[in-house]
Amino acid sequence: MNKGFEHEVTGDDWGGILHPGERILWQGRPDGRIVFTRGTFALVGFGLAFSGFAAVWMSLASMAGGFFWAFGIPHFLVGLGVIWSGVFFPAWRRRHSWYTLTDRRAFIATDLPLKGRKLTSWPIRPGTPLEIDDREPGTVYFQSYRVTSKNGTRNVKVGFERIAEADKVYRLIRDVTARPDAETPPEEEQPA
Repeated sequence: MNKGFEHEVTGDDWGGILHPGERILWQGRPDGRIVFTRGTFALVGFGLAFSGFAAVWMSLASMAGGFFWAFGIPHFLVGLGVIWSGVFFPAWRRRHSWYTLTDRRAFIATDLPLKGRKLTSWPIRPGTPLEIDDREPGTVYFQSYRVTSKNGTRNVKVGFERIAEADKVYRLIRDVTARPDAETPPEEEQPA
């Protein structure tokens, strides 16, 4: 599919973003707690091994005298960064995210340092793939797109992650997709 449609963030509430007649059905924020998944444990394990090897190498290199041991510092820091990215970054990103569902689109807003404020929307219409992960808090997926890198292609699911009202939001989206008039205006078609 696509990566969504990015909107200019003006700070003018929803002025210029919502189409005439478009109504907001739900707004919420994701749970910002740290969550451990299989992916988290894999990143933490790799980060510990990487930084642990660097720490052992630095201690052995320091016995030789001089500053040769300092070449291990970047590797040690990369290992710590991998650990941070696996444990803390997903929760930190969710703490800086906001969700909105209208009768035509789903919006995800983020405000991340270095990346700035970003508002992305995805059309909600008949045929929109809909999936719910009903663990508490739940996640409602309503889109996906493929990412290709040198390591292959993977599917990225898009949705409202870790929300308290996942069942309610799932039903709202399902109701929107069931309406025959739930089409996205032509100007909202995704950019190339």
